Amino acid sequence: MADKKSWILGMLALSLLLAGLIQAAPTAALPADGPARIETDRPLVALTFDDGPRRSTTTDLLDGLAQRGVKGTFFLVGEMIPGNEDLVRRMDEEGHQIGTHSYDHVYLTGLNAADFSRQVSRTETLLQDILGHGGFALRPPYGMIDNGVEKRTGSPLILWSVDPEDWDDKNTDRIVEHIVAQVRDGDVILLHDIYPTSVEAALRVVDELHRQGYLFVTVEELAHQRHAELKPGETYRCFYP
Repeated sequence: MADKKSWILGMLALSLLLAGLIQAAPTAALPADGPARIETDRPLVALTFDDGPRRSTTTDLLDGLAQRGVKGTFFLVGEMIPGNEDLVRRMDEEGHQIGTHSYDHVYLTGLNAADFSRQVSRTETLLQDILGHGGFALRPPYGMIDNGVEKRTGSPLILWSVDPEDWDDKNTDRIVEHIVAQVRDGDVILLHDIYPTSVEAALRVVDELHRQGYLFVTVEELAHQRHAELKPGETYRCFYP
């Protein structure tokens, strides 16, 4: 009888131990403070695109990024969104980060509160209505920031560290060469998805940097990997190790 009692107690203890281990197992849910961390020792870079969406070029870019398993960050102009809602939803569904780039691409510096709201809040509202969520970083047009922009925005301000000025000569070869020569781990690359030459350059850059071992992530993911908290009104250009 004593042996049987000991066996029962032992099995009970084992059951409690197993239950504790099961409860302690990690879940697959995303952490509350940002995207899931990526276990990698590869260099990281964020591709960002301004001034879209544009039906032809943005569609080609999304197709090319999907084929390569790459996510980017799109800073959208509000007046370009109507009629392109499906593209915005596709960006979100395919894991790209979406941010705002004003409503009609004007300088945000020097604006009063009402005009700033028209440019930024109006664009945020459009995106919220389409996607059903908020949380959009802001890239001020031309990268221009003043105290008013910092105080009025409720979002992080995302600039860049590599700029090939793809809008200038629209020379695909030069754009690719500039980025590949300048890029380093933690950079934020600026491009525009409204030019066919920039779309081609972006995909060629992805292919070349993949060969060099780079991993492409969104700005939010890059910040999270580098333990950087994105704060409203603060400016971020890169996230070096």
